[in-house]
Amino acid sequence: MRIVVTGGAGFIGSHFVRQALTGGYTGGTVPEVVVLDKLTYAGNRASLAPVRDDPRLTFVHGDIGDHALVAETLKGCDLVVHFAAESHVDRSIGGSEEFVRTNVLGTQVLLDAALRAGVGKFVHVSTDEVYGSIDQGSWSEERPLEPNSPYSASKASSDLLVRAFHRTHGLPVCITRCSNNYGPYQNPEKMIPLFVTHLLDGRKVPLYGDGGNVRDWLHVDDHCRAVALVAEKGVTGEVYNIGGGTELTNRELTGRLLRMAGADWSMVENVPDRKGHDRRYSVDITKISTELGYRPRVSFDEGLAETVAWYGERRDWWEPLKTRGNPAR
Repeated sequence: MRIVVTGGAGFIGSHFVRQALTGGYTGGTVPEVVVLDKLTYAGNRASLAPVRDDPRLTFVHGDIGDHALVAETLKGCDLVVHFAAESHVDRSIGGSEEFVRTNVLGTQVLLDAALRAGVGKFVHVSTDEVYGSIDQGSWSEERPLEPNSPYSASKASSDLLVRAFHRTHGLPVCITRCSNNYGPYQNPEKMIPLFVTHLLDGRKVPLYGDGGNVRDWLHVDDHCRAVALVAEKGVTGEVYNIGGGTELTNRELTGRLLRMAGADWSMVENVPDRKGHDRRYSVDITKISTELGYRPRVSFDEGLAETVAWYGERRDWWEPLKTRGNPAR
């Protein structure tokens, strides 16, 4: 089996690749894995170091918007798992062009190539942010898309393109929409690694607004396992929500990270809220649980402790990212 993983040097994609090459998703059978990654600031070949010498891994450095390269890469491909995306909301607020180019046009190039190559399945990895904000309850997959940031609007647009290629051309696709991921190898512009690495350096952490925004936290291993289930057993044309089952306000999460770092609230800097900051996300995972047997396995307490410990031990991985012009505060 030949799998092409776009964005396979990024946080979530690299975890998927590392696990796939151990046979963790295929009952012990290890597929041939091709990583296609542009290696922007969010892509890091060091995240693939544990499997770098595996003969079943091929790395292709390139842009998903490159028609010729994508067409060549997808030849003989059985499965595409499409993680590649510009994903940081703050960056999209500062400038949305790259988000449209990568997330929308790049996805369109992949879909065209997948159709021509006769790819057996195309799994498009999206986000709960496409639904907008919800005060109470949880979104099902039938919820209309109401994105509120340029990032989430670009992801919603790509979701609709994927759906259209299925309905128009019969391309066998599935869409996944996940909640907030955390775990090792996450770029330190994101909240948990940003706060952890700041505290490790004795720097204050920036808390947006009143800290009351609520997110559901999903360990990257649970997310990737769910994506693998969708790739294996998901019904073509369907959408599957993936959640972790731990909802916290940003203030509650900050308190946990402070305690784990042995710090107090004097290390918190309250900063003006993000423009258009969605108040709460929450996905209903009944569908993927009932149909595919998914349940999150990593408890948040255990996963967060392991993540904090990993960043404490891996300065060699994250320090270069924070010194190369990364906009993290």
